[in-house]
Amino acid sequence: MTDSSLAQAAPPRRLPLPEFIAMLAFLFATIAFSIDAMLPALPDIAAELTPDNVNRAQLILTAFVAGMGLGTLFAGPISDAIGRKRTITIGFGIYIAATIAALYADSLEFLLIARFVQGLGAAGPRIVGLALVRDLYEGREMARITSFVMMIFIMIPAVAPTLGAGIIAISGWQGVFLAFIAFAVVGALWLNMRQEETLPPAARRPLRIPTLYAAAREVLSDRQVMLATLILTLGFGQMFGLLSSAQQLFGETYGKGENFHLWFAAMALLSGSGTILNATFVIRFGMRRIAKWAYVMQTIVSGVVLTALLTDILPQALRFPAFFFWATSVFFMAGVTFGNLNALALQRMGHIAGMAASIIAAISTLAAVLIAAPVGLLYNGTAIPAITATLICSALAWALMRRLDD
Repeated sequence: MTDSSLAQAAPPRRLPLPEFIAMLAFLFATIAFSIDAMLPALPDIAAELTPDNVNRAQLILTAFVAGMGLGTLFAGPISDAIGRKRTITIGFGIYIAATIAALYADSLEFLLIARFVQGLGAAGPRIVGLALVRDLYEGREMARITSFVMMIFIMIPAVAPTLGAGIIAISGWQGVFLAFIAFAVVGALWLNMRQEETLPPAARRPLRIPTLYAAAREVLSDRQVMLATLILTLGFGQMFGLLSSAQQLFGETYGKGENFHLWFAAMALLSGSGTILNATFVIRFGMRRIAKWAYVMQTIVSGVVLTALLTDILPQALRFPAFFFWATSVFFMAGVTFGNLNALALQRMGHIAGMAASIIAAISTLAAVLIAAPVGLLYNGTAIPAITATLICSALAWALMRRLDD
């Protein structure tokens, strides 16, 4: 074997684990920041661009998620063909171009289009980042690393609304988009300067219809992958449903609008303990068992809080604490389950990690929008629509978890 073939066969150099986790968390944080930093801007955008129907401003969140869901169909297969780093960099380029367009939006419709395209670009770092992890790790070790990534990632929702509120106070809601550009530039530079390509040319799969069809068929016919994807859909759906109504629930329903960003930060920080617990115990107890009990907990909590609201047994002083506890539990559930479910879904898909990650994310994200958008639009001044959706989704996820293998 020649020196060149040996070099080609050698596995990619791994970054020190703390830096690798931090870099991935930053890539994923682009998505979280793109959603959560917009929350304090919704009232201003609604007043300026859609004053006759303020609920329509929520579509700024779901348009981004829908674009990201569609983009995931392409990002993974492209990364299987041209490599992980190049695909993520192209995604950041699309994201930045759409963000610049959003800066000049003079109508809600134009802003929604820009947000949709922004989501298309964000699919690169989100999906290919998972494939990059799968190139280097697998199984419970992948779940553990993903949990550590999520632990850092959860800090972005904790501070994003506060940062967004500060930026808006200085430069208006358009200033948030300048921060998005800064995030994307830093992420792209970090990846390209520090991380070696994890998919060698010999392992790449050309973008040919027969090759793509065979890979997609393998993913879609795998029972484990499809079950994990359906459960992820239910998890994302209930979380996005809460996010789409969060600003109105805190502000209008419970009168915490002025301090919304602080309450949101506290909620995200408290729920971050879920990712710490998962990273600590996943090797010992396994991915499926931990995720199953998380959905059991979420079903019980949502059922109790919903019953309390419907029967009006809670005194006024306890209504917001009960809602806050429930909302925190939804994010806790996400921290405990998402890393495990992604690892379970990709466990047997290492040879087509990009395609598998794309299909999983496309189905779970787009279907989650179909759950979340109606929940947000059904907001009626109470938390009942969001809690009802969470109860249904968690109960279904709990039932489906019993069919998954660890």
